[in-house]
Parts: sequence; C-alpha cells; structure tokens
Amino acid sequence: MSGAFDLIRYRGGEAHVEDVALPRIADALGTPTYVYSRAALIQAYRRFERALDGMQAAICYAVKANGNLAVVRTFAELGAGADVVSLGEMKRALQAGVPARRIVFAGVGKTRAEMDAALDAGILQFNVESDDELKTLAQAAVARGDTAAVALRVNPDVDAKTHKKITTGKAENKFGIEISRASAVAKKAAGMRGIAFHGLAVHIGSQLTEIAPFRRAFERVAELTLKLRAEGIKVTRLDLGGGIGIDYGERPTIALADYARAVSETVGNLGCQLVFEPGRALVGNAGLLLTRVVRVKDGATRRFVITDAAMNDLVRPAMYDAFHAIRPVSDPAGAKETAVDVAGPICESGDQFAAQRPLPPVKGGDLLAIMSAGAYGFAMASTYNLRPLPAEVMVDGARFAVVRPRQDYGEMLGADILPDWTAPALGAKPPKARGAA
Repeated sequence: MSGAFDLIRYRGGEAHVEDVALPRIADALGTPTYVYSRAALIQAYRRFERALDGMQAAICYAVKANGNLAVVRTFAELGAGADVVSLGEMKRALQAGVPARRIVFAGVGKTRAEMDAALDAGILQFNVESDDELKTLAQAAVARGDTAAVALRVNPDVDAKTHKKITTGKAENKFGIEISRASAVAKKAAGMRGIAFHGLAVHIGSQLTEIAPFRRAFERVAELTLKLRAEGIKVTRLDLGGGIGIDYGERPTIALADYARAVSETVGNLGCQLVFEPGRALVGNAGLLLTRVVRVKDGATRRFVITDAAMNDLVRPAMYDAFHAIRPVSDPAGAKETAVDVAGPICESGDQFAAQRPLPPVKGGDLLAIMSAGAYGFAMASTYNLRPLPAEVMVDGARFAVVRPRQDYGEMLGADILPDWTAPALGAKPPKARGAA
C-alpha cells in the first residue's frame, strides 16, 4: 500500500497535496481541517482492483472508515459497492450512488428497523452473526413476502496479530458464529422461510500487517465450504472482509500481491463469487489532518508542541496508542530535529498525538500535517470539550472543495433543548408574581 509520506510533496518550501499548497487551505478555512486527495483515493482503489484481477471479485468499500459523501461517491463512480454496519451508513451509500444490489449489511447488532429498511432497499446480502439475528431477519422477510439474501459470518478463532481493540476473529470476540457451530446454523438457514442462504463471511480484524492470519482464516472458510457442499448445502459466495493494514510510517504492511496470492491459494478454486470489504486500505493514506501550532511550551522534563487539533478531532492515538507521522508544512530541509510531545488543548493527559517525537523546530502559528488520517479520523470525531467538528476538504489537482463545512458554534450549542421547568437564565427578568402591579 502507499506509504504514510506519499501524500504530500514540498514545492517552493511548502507542502502540497496534489497541486494545492496546504497553507492555501489553512488560510481559506482555518484549522483543524481534514484534507483528502481524490487522486490518492482513485489510485488506492485501482491498486486493489488490479491485485484481484482474474478473480470473481466484488469490492465493497467499508463506509465506517470514512463516510464523507464525496469519498463514498468517488468509489461509487469507480464501480465499488459498500459494506455498511448501520442504517445511516446504508443511507449514505445510497445517497452517494452505490446501487443497493452492491451493498452488504454487516454488524452484530442489526435492529428489526434496520433489517426492514435494507429489505426495502433490496441490498445484496446480510452478513448474519447469530441464531437470534437469523430468526429476526427471517421474520422480517416473511412479514413482507420477501426473501433475505444471507451469508453467515463465522468466527474462525484466528489471532489477527493486531491491536486487541480491533481484533474481531478470536473466540472471545463478540463477532460471528463460532466455526464449530457454523455448519448447523448454515443448515438451518438453508431451510428457513424468508432466507436465501448464499455463503459465508469472515473478518478477523483491522490494520493487519502480517499475511499469515489471513491465510489461516481463509483456509478455515475453505474447509467449511467443502464440508457444507458435502452435506448438500450450496455455497456460492464468500465474503472475505477487509482488514489490510496501511503503512503509518512506523512499520511496513502487507503487499497486495501477497494478499491476492493467499486468497487464490486458499479459496480461489472453489468457484465462488468473492466479496472484499476494504476500508482503511483505500482511504487511510489518502487523507491528513491539517493543524496549526498554538504555542510551544517548555515543561520541567520535556517540550510540548500544543496544536489546535485535539483528540476529539483524531482519537486514534488516545484510543489505540496509534502512531501517525507528523510533518511540518514548511519545508524542514536541513533543520536539526529535537524530541517533543505533540499534544492538543483538551483537558486530558491522553490528548496527545506523539510522545518524544523528533521534529524540526516549530513555533506558534506554524502548520503541521498529521499523516495517514483518512481512515477513522473524522469518522470517529466528537464535540468533546464542546469543540466544533473540523472541516473536510477534497483536493483534485490544483483545486479543492469543502466537502463538509466546519461545524459552527450555533449549530453545536443550538442542538440542546432546555426542559420547560428550567429556571430563567442569569440576567433574565423573573416573571411577575400573580396579582402584582
């Protein structure tokens, strides 16, 4: 996959995304602002598509990674489907122009309302994760005289060798049907009214940087497929999920050629349609978070670079101890680096983007680019500390467009409603007593 440092190039002493200088965006919109490259999105998709050439493959972009309308539309225009895990994500995919027949609805907690809406839309398939979900989905389909296309998500009990909070394929995780029970559940599904059983699904985690866990999971799915066929159950579709890691600038990741080889050698001869659900692999290195240094503070034992971006804008370092490369926007060529902590203004010690990270000298007012922030950046942003959500921008060649404006204080603060029994605000005149002149 493209590296963490590929997104920007220095020209005339300034960092550019494609042909747009980052200070131009900061001057126009302020900071913090997410910046996405349309060319990088297209390049990542085409690389993934080429790696799967010759396979009966459907690529369904994982909307949870970055649900911005312009991002999803870019992939839809390239022919991608969508992997969604909520009604909102399904609506976003449809809004972006993804045909319903290319939408896969995954997730362990689908509600009856979500099932009804997805059946109304006519999606490709539901990835079912429990007996109870299968029963509820069958009831929803029968009630409307419909049939729900289903793949059973199996839990292969494979350690993905990734962060424990994004591992999803071990026995103790909440996801999927344990593989030892999958055959019995598949038999039940194949015979249920309202259910059209198509195959199996698997997803063992996110940000995988080793090929071996994928291979083990796919081998177990292949074994189960052959077992089901031997028992007279048709398996025509295998959803192999996502999870391919990106290079955040800290360590290398999986080569797409190796991933494709693992797919081919494990399930490639089964004659099934293959569904892939890449998210981070397509958007992670196509975006950055542009932030401005508020001040540099010398503490008792270390120097702090305080930025106007915070953990509410990009929570991954605080939540996952995640590494993101940080680049000065002004050309640092030849500058001596010193170790600093890069931290935000939120009242949490965990509000930190980097600890003792070597950086060239910076001062208040300078711009920094927090790299590889296209996935699970804005998508996980919040208004903690009552900080408005950042803006999002897409670059296309020498032009850029705001694809989500910065949330303003009126919109954020105006969303709350006081109950009618609340006392008047300070400074408001109290109501007159009954009978007073």
